[in-house]
Amino acid sequence: MKAILQDRYGSPDALRLADLPVPDPGAGQLRVRVLACAVNLSDWEYLTGSPFYARMVGGLRRPKQPVLGSDIVGIVDATGPGVTGFAVGQRVMGDLVMERGGFAEYACVKAEHMVAVPDMLSDEVAACLPQAGGIAVAGTDGLQPGDRLLINGAGGGSGTMALQLAKAAGAHVTAVDNAGKTGWLDELGADAVIDYRVQDFARSGQTWDRILDMVATRGPGRIAPALASGGSYLALGGEVGVLLSLLIGGLRFRPAGKRIGMLLVPSGRDLTARVAHLAAEGRIRPHLEGVLPLTGVPGALRRTGQGGVRGKLVIRPDLPEAG
Repeated sequence: MKAILQDRYGSPDALRLADLPVPDPGAGQLRVRVLACAVNLSDWEYLTGSPFYARMVGGLRRPKQPVLGSDIVGIVDATGPGVTGFAVGQRVMGDLVMERGGFAEYACVKAEHMVAVPDMLSDEVAACLPQAGGIAVAGTDGLQPGDRLLINGAGGGSGTMALQLAKAAGAHVTAVDNAGKTGWLDELGADAVIDYRVQDFARSGQTWDRILDMVATRGPGRIAPALASGGSYLALGGEVGVLLSLLIGGLRFRPAGKRIGMLLVPSGRDLTARVAHLAAEGRIRPHLEGVLPLTGVPGALRRTGQGGVRGKLVIRPDLPEAG
């Protein structure tokens, strides 16, 4: 089978297309013929080995898993010992962020993470949902009409779906991203937009009831003034030092009624099924910028890491290369 391999941590230039044996499913696994796999910021982190938690999971010195790609949609090709509830030929989807392997023609995945793909969802749309949609759902749970929400990094896959869910809940949404996306985010329904290269939302003098930050770069002392009394700030990722400062230093703002911490996403089949159901109902619609062949993985990862993608990019291993 064809796969994109990562031999070491570094830039996308180190990735290569290679031929590998088709894997055999182990106990509790499904082997799927990969139909589509979304490109996520987590792939960029595993590629570069930064922030450090990516190495803690993926291997301290070298990547333990040489094939990236975690939001996998595929056709069940074989089942391993002990697997029940799935049939060969069934279309399934799941978030395999801890195992990866989706940038290949075949992948062996844990059956416990997979759910059936609703018939009305295309392969490409379904691939956008597990990780990014789960973050959007977890990050907007509990929003009430009139709540003021700021999404920092609103132009990516998670941010655009969080924007949709927040507006549906009746929240006032401020979307923060780079200048290449601010006009587009305004068209998507954001009530206010901020170009982070021009204005620091934390020093704007405004306050929000909720802040969802896709990549934390500020400590709690800078975040607290941007929170209204009773407000909460939740960060999804960032450098380890910044995240620790939020968890520990954020405690001193609890007496003022301000909660500062990390967004804990309960990944797994239950959340994936919930997101798929929302998409099937039309309540969330991933913004799919493009679909690329396996050879498009390096460029897709580079643009994702640089924050240049509007919504999501998806890899289709069966897509022929451009002539």
